Amino acid sequence: MAAINNDWLEPLKPEFGKPYYKELYNKIVKEYSENVVYPPSDEIFTAFELTPLSKVKVVIIGQDPYHNVNQAHGLSFSVKPEVAIPPSLENIYQELKDDLGCYIPNNGYLTKWAEQGVLMLNSVLTVRAHKAFSHQGFGWEKFTDAVINILNNEDRPIVYLLWGKPAERKAQVVNNPKQLLLKAPHPSPLSAYRGFFGCKHFSKANEFLIANGLEPIDWQIENI
Repeated sequence: MAAINNDWLEPLKPEFGKPYYKELYNKIVKEYSENVVYPPSDEIFTAFELTPLSKVKVVIIGQDPYHNVNQAHGLSFSVKPEVAIPPSLENIYQELKDDLGCYIPNNGYLTKWAEQGVLMLNSVLTVRAHKAFSHQGFGWEKFTDAVINILNNEDRPIVYLLWGKPAERKAQVVNNPKQLLLKAPHPSPLSAYRGFFGCKHFSKANEFLIANGLEPIDWQIENI
């Protein structure tokens, strides 16, 4: 498991000493030694590496990583350039096109967002191959709750894009009056038509950032 070594380290340090985290760490080491687990162990904390705490402007919360071969790489909803775009991300791209006029790119590699301050967080950070939600209850939920709590304590504007019930539950601790919660159904094919399409979260997030004197996110992922 790669270490977190940027400005996330200090506020997260107390978590690493807690009994639940030690138990989680041992479970994860065992899982990686006995099963195929995604993402690769050195990419578990990619979201924190690419989006330092001081740079976070937007938070996108997913459930757990993609569980098929080569998909997950530590950013919620993102896949590496050579991997087919998953259905949920196809729907995210469709909403981006309808909302902001972005063209639909030929890849699902979302590091451009992360590098602009979009923290792309799953509530559970690992998964066993081909078994969705298989690492629920290991302790990751407590860890990512702590992450949200750290963000809630930041004295600055942050916008959360909460897609689906698990993501909405994740942000129950957010009560910072300087921060904005935007909620919609999950972009999966099962629920996107219930209100994800038409939610305009991308333009609303940018309007909020601009209103608070911050640079908006360039949401266009370019073709490769």
